[in-house]
Amino acid sequence: MKDLSTSNSAVIISAQYIKDLSFESPRSPYSLITQEQPSIDISLDINAQTIHEGTFEVVLSIRADATSKDEPVFIIDLHYAGLFSIENEDQIADKEIALLVHCPNILFPYARRIISDTVRDGGYPPLMLAPIDFMGLYQQKKNQLAE
Repeated sequence: MKDLSTSNSAVIISAQYIKDLSFESPRSPYSLITQEQPSIDISLDINAQTIHEGTFEVVLSIRADATSKDEPVFIIDLHYAGLFSIENEDQIADKEIALLVHCPNILFPYARRIISDTVRDGGYPPLMLAPIDFMGLYQQKKNQLAE
């Protein structure tokens, strides 16, 4: 259990799990014999919902579409989740930041490993996702909503 203390409150992870995982290699085995480096488009989404008072499910959704010459090479779609409890919820300075920034920071290394291993197990070189600035993404989304 990981504890993210915020003043007199704490965010504690009680479980983490794969909610959904999909890997497709629609052109295999032909896509496995090409020497060309595919272009990879990554998309990311974060959702949080209340499970019951003080307990939240945070889902980190990552999708990678690899293409070569406008043809799909592989597609991986992962929804990785964690159950988080917030102690003294009424005292936490910013519950939204805790759920949409701190919690995804905990989940991301595990999701990154799952994606890397799954792509490798699919016959391709491991897909190593770069670290993600969840605070920057959060602020960008807030700015977009304010416009």
